[in-house]
Formats: sequence, C-alpha cells, structure tokens
Amino acid sequence: MLENYFPILLFLIIGLLVGVAPMCLGWGVGKVLGTNKPDAEKLLPYECGFDAFEDARMQFDVRYYLVAILFILFDLEVAFLVPWALVLKDIGSFGFFSMMIFLAILVVGFIYEWMKGALEWE
Repeated sequence: MLENYFPILLFLIIGLLVGVAPMCLGWGVGKVLGTNKPDAEKLLPYECGFDAFEDARMQFDVRYYLVAILFILFDLEVAFLVPWALVLKDIGSFGFFSMMIFLAILVVGFIYEWMKGALEWE
C-alpha cells in the first residue's frame, strides 16, 4: 500500500527542493561572496515613486493609469503582430490589408494621444 503513495511523496520532496534550494543557495552564496552594507536609502521600501511615509489614502495622478492603459494597448498590438507575421504567407493579401487597417487605427489613436499631451511627463 505504501508503494502507491511513494510517487506523491517523491513529488512533494522534489517540489520542496526546487522551491527551497534556490533560496537557500542564494542566501548562502550571498553571505559568502556578497557584502552587506545597508544604509537608510537602501532600506526604504520603493512603491510607485512616492515616499512610503505619506498618507496611504493619497490620490494617484491620472497619468499613471493613462500610461498603463497605453502600455497594455501597444503590448496587445505586439501580441497580435507576432502570430500575424508567422502566418503571413498563408493568409495572403486579405490578412495583410486587415492588419494594415488595424495598425492604421492604432496609429490614429497614438497620434491623438500624442497631440492631447497624454505622453508628456511633467
């Protein structure tokens, strides 16, 4: 009966080793080879470019969200371009012109955002 549970036990042991061994190895190598010189600047938590000692209920600038949305938009554009480029020979001219229309719409949106000043950081 125990031989039925041996693969599960082996899986758990290997999983723990894969999860814990790199952390222990990094800590050990860091202690042996690295130097630990903490100062006040290094020990500060970094969060969105703001001081961590301000009010937690402070309002974020809308530009953070705008930049995030623009990043997602153009990241998705690349996610569509890579598979399209791989199958361009198979889809022919219809696929080519469809993607050109898609890119033209994105370029118009990008120019609109640029002209509105959404990409300028003060």
